[in-house]
Amino acid sequence: MAAGQEGKVFDVLCLGIMVADVVALPVSGLPPKGTLATVERMELHTGGCAVNTGISLARLGLRTAVMGKVGMDGFGDYVLAVLRSHGIDVQGVVRDPVNNTSGTMVMVDRDGERTFIHYVGANGALREEDIDFDLVRQAGILHIAGHNLMPGFDGEVAARVLERARAEGVVTSLDTAWDFSGRWLKLIEPCLRHLDLFVPSIEEARQIAGREDPAEVAEFFLDYGIRIVALKMGSQGCYVRTRDEEIRLPVYPVKAVDATGAGDAFAGGFLAGVALGWPLERTARLANAVGALCVTAVGATAGVRSLEETIEFMGQFS
Repeated sequence: MAAGQEGKVFDVLCLGIMVADVVALPVSGLPPKGTLATVERMELHTGGCAVNTGISLARLGLRTAVMGKVGMDGFGDYVLAVLRSHGIDVQGVVRDPVNNTSGTMVMVDRDGERTFIHYVGANGALREEDIDFDLVRQAGILHIAGHNLMPGFDGEVAARVLERARAEGVVTSLDTAWDFSGRWLKLIEPCLRHLDLFVPSIEEARQIAGREDPAEVAEFFLDYGIRIVALKMGSQGCYVRTRDEEIRLPVYPVKAVDATGAGDAFAGGFLAGVALGWPLERTARLANAVGALCVTAVGATAGVRSLEETIEFMGQFS
């Protein structure tokens, strides 16, 4: 276990977006207006960065809590039930009596690529007063998951939460979603100086940094004082950088069925390695492996395995 985890109730607290995903596949395109098309499979899954990352962490054996907001509806009941079934603490989840639980229609083509239709719902109503700091200080790591999709929380509010958590001795981490507002750096910049770990996708990181090369992108964030930058590079694996180390790792070869949640699974694997006190390269390899296994099953977390099974999988390629 990493230094700073001793005496904590939770290894990681994931704070962020919580979603119910309706996944359909294969979908090659929308049918003409007023007509109907059939698919081979349609399933209900939990989704949202905080939920996906939290379940990945729990599957890996980490003591995990999830904090966020869901509606007083069936989707909200479902999301909370699934989290509880994984042994995840949900006492920090607020039920919103006005907004329904956020939902996403996920359309997966035969190559595993995804297209989304998203309803922001209760995630958009998350506010600073919803954050239970008694729970936050009980965590070794606070991970904000899905920044850019919580309009009442992103930016200055999230920065204040990160600053306060850090002052309580909590390691801070953040992952991004696509910024449909187009503000990118302007929106997230208040948070950057309060982060220890940053685990965005390379596409989102490039939009924020205004740079293309992964090394230059990582350097941009390190200049804010972030300790570790882990860039999710899709088919190119990952690029991890600190002031003293630079790690490039390829993906593990697997048959992709559904890429939903792969980035969140990577984040879960990376946070697990940090919480366990693993060396940086081994942490990055674990993150790559958790992300790779994620895509082998339909849904955002169905493919994620236990830590022992994941290490066994990694051993096949050592």
